[in-house]
Amino acid sequence: SYFVLTVCGRSGVGSWADCRFIYRSATAASASAIMSSMGKNAQVRNKSANPNQITAEQLLREAVDRQAAEAVAPKQRIVDEDELMMYKVRKRKEFEDVIRRQRQNIGSWVKYATWEASQQEFRRARSIFERALHVEYQNVSLWLKYVEMEMKNKFVNHARNLFDRVVQLLPRQDQFWYKYAYMEELLGNYAGSRTIYERWMEWEPDDNAWLQYGKFEERVGEIDKGRKVMERYVSCRPTQQAFLRLTKFEEKHNNVARARSGFEKAVELLGSELDEKFYIKFAQFEQRQKEMERAQAIFKLALDVLPKGASDELYRAYVSFEKQHGDRDAIEEVVLNKRRFIYEEAIAKNPRNYDVWFDYVRLEESCGDVAKIREAYERAIANKPPVMQKRYWRRYIYLWIYYALFEELQTGDVEKARAVYDAMIKVVPHKQFSFAKVWKLYAEFEVRQLELERARKIFGRAIAECQKERIFLDYADLEMRLGNIDRCRTIYGKFLEVHPHNPKAWNVYVDLEDSVGEVERARALCGLAVQQERLDMPELVWKRYIDLEVGQDELDNARKVWQSLLGKSHHVRVYIAYSDFEAVTCQSMTGCREALENGQKHFKEENRNEERSMILEHWLKLEQQHGDEKSVEAIQKRQPKRVKKRRSIPGEDGQEAFEEYMDYVFPEDKPEAANLKILEMAHAWKKRKLNTSA
Repeated sequence: SYFVLTVCGRSGVGSWADCRFIYRSATAASASAIMSSMGKNAQVRNKSANPNQITAEQLLREAVDRQAAEAVAPKQRIVDEDELMMYKVRKRKEFEDVIRRQRQNIGSWVKYATWEASQQEFRRARSIFERALHVEYQNVSLWLKYVEMEMKNKFVNHARNLFDRVVQLLPRQDQFWYKYAYMEELLGNYAGSRTIYERWMEWEPDDNAWLQYGKFEERVGEIDKGRKVMERYVSCRPTQQAFLRLTKFEEKHNNVARARSGFEKAVELLGSELDEKFYIKFAQFEQRQKEMERAQAIFKLALDVLPKGASDELYRAYVSFEKQHGDRDAIEEVVLNKRRFIYEEAIAKNPRNYDVWFDYVRLEESCGDVAKIREAYERAIANKPPVMQKRYWRRYIYLWIYYALFEELQTGDVEKARAVYDAMIKVVPHKQFSFAKVWKLYAEFEVRQLELERARKIFGRAIAECQKERIFLDYADLEMRLGNIDRCRTIYGKFLEVHPHNPKAWNVYVDLEDSVGEVERARALCGLAVQQERLDMPELVWKRYIDLEVGQDELDNARKVWQSLLGKSHHVRVYIAYSDFEAVTCQSMTGCREALENGQKHFKEENRNEERSMILEHWLKLEQQHGDEKSVEAIQKRQPKRVKKRRSIPGEDGQEAFEEYMDYVFPEDKPEAANLKILEMAHAWKKRKLNTSA
C-alpha cells in the first residue's frame, strides 16, 4: 500500500478515487499471486483489523505533498538580429505546418496574420489574409479581422479598398456598411459617408439601415436631407413602424403639419393593417398639440375600426383621456361603450346566450336610442334555439315579448308592435309545443287597441293550434269581463270537449253557472262530472259538488252526494271528511258516529289496521271537541295499542326468515281469535320439528 501511495504521489494522481482504484488493483493482484502460490487450501488466518489505520484524507494529503512541480519553459531573450530571424523562421514554419494540415481552419489563418502584424510585417499579414480569403471569402469574421488590422494600424486607404471589396461581395451583411460609413464619418468625410449610405440604400435594407442614415443626416445638421431620407424610407417600406418613425422625426424638428400628414397618410394607406398602438400614438400626438377634439375623434375612429378583441389598451387610453379632458356625457358614453364591448364579446362566444342579450337590450334601452334598441332586438331574435324543445325556447320567447312591449309602450308604434306579435306567433313551432302567454299577450294588446274582434280571432286561433288550459281560462275571463255569458258557456263547452278528463274544466264551468245563479245547471254539470268514468283528480269534482250543495244550504243533498262518494270510494280520508261534514257543517254527532262506525267496520273486515287506527284517532278528536265525557271515555277504551310483531319471509338461501313490523291490537277484537292464532303457530312448530327429526 505504501508503494501504491508513493506511486500515486509521484505520478501526480491527485484524486482519491484514482488512488483507491490503484490500491484495490494492486491488492487484488497481490492477493491472487499469494493464493496461486499457496494452492487450493489457502486461507486467511488473521482476519482482525490492521492496528495502523489510514484515512482517505491522509492518502490525498500525501498524494498532493509528493506531487512534483510542473516544468516551466525558460524565458528566451533575443539579443541579435540572427536570433530574431531564426525565431521568425521557426514560428512561420510552425504556422505554415498548421495551415497545411488544417487549411479550412480560419482561426489558424487569423492567428498567423495577427502574429505577422505584431511583428510589423504588414505585407506578409495582408498576404496571409488574402490567402485565407481564397479559402473562404464569405467568412464575416475573417473580413472583420482583416479590416480591423488595417484600421488599427491607420492604413485608411487599404481599409477603404477592403470595405469596397466586401460590400460588393457581401452586400447583405449590414455591419460592413455600418463600419464603412462610420469610418468615413469619423474621418470627417461626410460626402463619402453619404455616398456609402446611398449605395447601401440601393439594396433596400431593413428599417435600422434607413434609421441610421436619417440619424447621420441629423448629426451633420442636414435636416432637409434627413427628411428626404425618411420619406424615401416610408416609400420603400410602407409599414406602421416606418410611419411612426417619420412622424417622430417631424415632430422632433417642430414640423407639426408634416407629422400630422404622416399619421393621416398611414391611416389612408394602411387602414386595415394598423393596430391600437398606432392610434394611441396618433391621439397622444394630438394631445401634445392641445387638439383635444382631434384626439377624441381619433379614439372613436379607432374603436369603430379595430376588432373588439384587439383594442383593450386603446379603450383604457380612451377612458383615461375622457376622464382628463371630457365632460360627464362623454364619460358615460365611454362606460356604455365598454359595456357594449363586454356584451359583444360574450355574444361572439355564444350567440344564443339569451341572458346576455337581455342585459344588452336593457343597456340600449337605458340610452334611449330607438334605432340601436331595435337593432339589438332584431339581432337577438335572429338567434333561434337549434333544438325543438320547449325548455330551450323559454328564455328566447321573452325577447319577442319584450320587443313587442317596447314597440307598444315606449315608441307607441302600434303597427310595429302588431307585426312583432305576428312574427312571434309564426316563429313558435305550435305542432311541437306552444306558449299560452304569447297568445294571451297578443289578445290583450288588441283589447287595449279596442280591437275586440281581432282579440277573439287570436283566441280562436290559439284554441285551434294550442288547446292549452290557460287559453280557455283567459278567453273566458275576457268574455266575462265584457259580460258575454253565452260566449263564456261556449268557451267552457269547448274546454270540456278538448279536456274532458280535466277536473278544472268542470269546476270552472260550475263556478260560472253558480256565479250567475243557474244552480240547476251547475248541479247538472256536477252530476255529469261525477258520472265520468275517468277523471284525473275526481276528488276535486266531488268537493266542488258538495260545496255547491252546502253553499245553497241543501245539506240533505250534500249528504246524498257524500253517500254516493262512499259508494264509489272507501278511502279513509273520505270517511274522515264525511265525519267532519256531519260534525261541523251539519252539527250532527249521531251522523258523524254512524259514518265513523261504518268506516271502522269496513276496514276491520278488510283487516286494515292502519286505517282503523286513523279513524279511531280522528273519532276521539271529534268527541273531545263536540262530544261529552261518556262518549270520550268510550272511544278512549277502543283506542288500539301499537305493538311490534314478527312474520316469516322467504330467506335468501331458501330457509325461512323473520322480519319485524309494527301492528295495532284493538281491545274490541275477540281474544279467542288471538288464542287461535297462537294454537296455529304451535301446530306449525310441532310439524316442523317432526319433519326435521324424520
